[in-house]
Amino acid sequence: MKFKDFVQLVKLRLNFMVVLSASISFLIGSKVNGSINWINWVMLIIGGFLVTGAANTFNEIIERDLDRMMKRTSDRPLPSGRMTSGQALVIGLFMGICGTYLLGKLNLLTGFLSVFSIILYAFAYTPLKRKSPIAVLVGAIPGALPPLIGYVAAHPRIDEIALILFGIQFMWQLPHFWAIAWVLDDDYKLAGFRLLPTGKRDLISAIVTFVCTLILLPVSLLPTIYHYGGYYVGGVSLVCSLLFLFQAFNLMRTREIPAARQLMFGSFLYLPIVQLMFLFDFIGKVK
Repeated sequence: MKFKDFVQLVKLRLNFMVVLSASISFLIGSKVNGSINWINWVMLIIGGFLVTGAANTFNEIIERDLDRMMKRTSDRPLPSGRMTSGQALVIGLFMGICGTYLLGKLNLLTGFLSVFSIILYAFAYTPLKRKSPIAVLVGAIPGALPPLIGYVAAHPRIDEIALILFGIQFMWQLPHFWAIAWVLDDDYKLAGFRLLPTGKRDLISAIVTFVCTLILLPVSLLPTIYHYGGYYVGGVSLVCSLLFLFQAFNLMRTREIPAARQLMFGSFLYLPIVQLMFLFDFIGKVK
């Protein structure tokens, strides 16, 4: 197996964002406890990478025939024939078992959440993509679990901070998913995927995307509202949310692919900026 095939199998860029989100939340949870266990941080990064890679691998096994229909995915190792489903299954199971073991070593709640994320992503979200746009709402749950997993890996309890971290990423998932679906809708339709709110690029889909981006604004301010962060994280989150909201409004106004692409790239920047600002501001308050 070539390294390029492994990179495509585990969806390395997506995996990196997941691990980054979890590691930031781990540091926040560590500060709640009063100290950072760097060995556990490394275990979280490795375990998170393996669990996410396993979920992505199972997703590609299930969708191998559908991936063959789409230009964007036809060169992946399974649809191109460079790897068999059996080989991918062995790799996925190995990563899933090892990753869950590492995360479970941190605490049982972290291990349970990691298994739940694999099951929900691979065996609920994946088959729903061809049946109903509700798949995006279902997929937003495992998509928002990384910060929750990272937090409880350091502080094994689901408290207000954990729910805020989950809530921000959950609401972010919706415009993020729909912006991608808008850009790739023609390709997705080749495989029968229905991911936009109405199943097509229309005003209702754009309005739903805008409304969810609007809801994200107050949700992103929860760290400041509940005094876990100060005015710095509140100010940065407000500015980022307003810019993100403007991009969603522009999509609603034009309903064109370039506007959706801008919203998509904006989503890539939004989340790490808001999460890192929460981390830095939270550390400052704790000190």
